[in-house]
Amino acid sequence: MKKFDERTTANLDVVLDDACRDLPNGGGHETRKFIARKLLRAVQQEKKTLGALQRVARQALRGLLEGRPA
Repeated sequence: MKKFDERTTANLDVVLDDACRDLPNGGGHETRKFIARKLLRAVQQEKKTLGALQRVARQALRGLLEGRPA
């Protein structure tokens, strides 16, 4: 796995926790893993800012909650 700079790693942690905060049990493993994969893909596409990652996480979560892939 590719190493990220400290800011990107911190942004990933914050965004994943925020996205799953209101879900039962903090989102569960599979939900968190799905969102994390979307976030990692975004970082690989150079979308590293907090705002960009928040948009990706919201879209992924919305897709999961609506029962469709994001």
